[in-house]
Amino acid sequence: MKTSSPTPDAILQTAFGFWNSKVLLTAVTFDLFTALGQRRLTGAEIGNKIKLHPRGVADFLDALVAMKFLEREGDGADAKYFNTPATALYLDRNSQRYIGGIPEMLNSRLFKYWNDLPEALRTGKPQNETKHGGKNIFDELYADAEKLERFLDAMTGLSRINFEALAGKFDFSRYRSLCGVGGATGLLCIEIAKKYPHIECISFDLLPVEPVAKKHIKAAGLADRIRTATGDFFQDPLPKADVITMGMILHDWNLEKKMKLIRAVYDALPSGGAFVAVEALIDNARRENVFGLLMSLNMLIEFGDAFDYSAADFEKCCREIGFKRFEVIHLAGPSSAAIAYK
Repeated sequence: MKTSSPTPDAILQTAFGFWNSKVLLTAVTFDLFTALGQRRLTGAEIGNKIKLHPRGVADFLDALVAMKFLEREGDGADAKYFNTPATALYLDRNSQRYIGGIPEMLNSRLFKYWNDLPEALRTGKPQNETKHGGKNIFDELYADAEKLERFLDAMTGLSRINFEALAGKFDFSRYRSLCGVGGATGLLCIEIAKKYPHIECISFDLLPVEPVAKKHIKAAGLADRIRTATGDFFQDPLPKADVITMGMILHDWNLEKKMKLIRAVYDALPSGGAFVAVEALIDNARRENVFGLLMSLNMLIEFGDAFDYSAADFEKCCREIGFKRFEVIHLAGPSSAAIAYK
């Protein structure tokens, strides 16, 4: 039986993938989905709202239709464009589940830094602001309260689905206390506290983050159940709790600093306590979780020696510190919770 020759379709689709990406990132940056809201508008009306030159309007909007990020009713100049259920939920700023802060950051920062991936791979050095003598992303954010809050809000949008899934899939009923290390806006604590009224929660982060966390905790109506604590997790002991969580924290650091954080967690947990790390865990065979592997390359671009890891890597590091039992719970998309028990 004659076998058909492979086609170059997948190669070309990925090679041209940055075209698709830039169209979507630009649409988010232009607030297109917010401008549409629940309305149906013609191309000319959208062009006027978001200040587009007439030449590109139809191509831009119809590309988004073809990519399934917009719907269109009718054809030609009188056609009406409107949001899909997904873009209405996640890319309209007026939605409580808005995640557009991440595409905005991708557009303003990472899109250009990823152009230097070849140099990162050859040198092992970061390719972000620090390459040109600027501050690293954390130093810059913590020096500017407004930038910091925008960044934290962006990360909140990205993290919400994973933290909701964690609250639903991990049995917190066995525990009385929880500390969210690198707690940012307090979202992980908020999701756990909503589902488990008996748990006392602490959101732990650097001092500049505390006002943002308190604002979000108060808005959730949980100020009596979640408290904040401040400190540097590399310098200060972590608050003691039955469960300690880290959401997208460990991957920011090199192996030495990862081990230091795991040791700090171990020291703060009681016997039987649980350490929960939420990440886009790379599959153990390193063959399937494309996003996890690309995120690890992103850590190279951002920090040089930082990297993402697999469940097997997590278990090896935690076992060296003294943790005894391990499990993995898939959360959403490419993300999972790696859990180590003391």
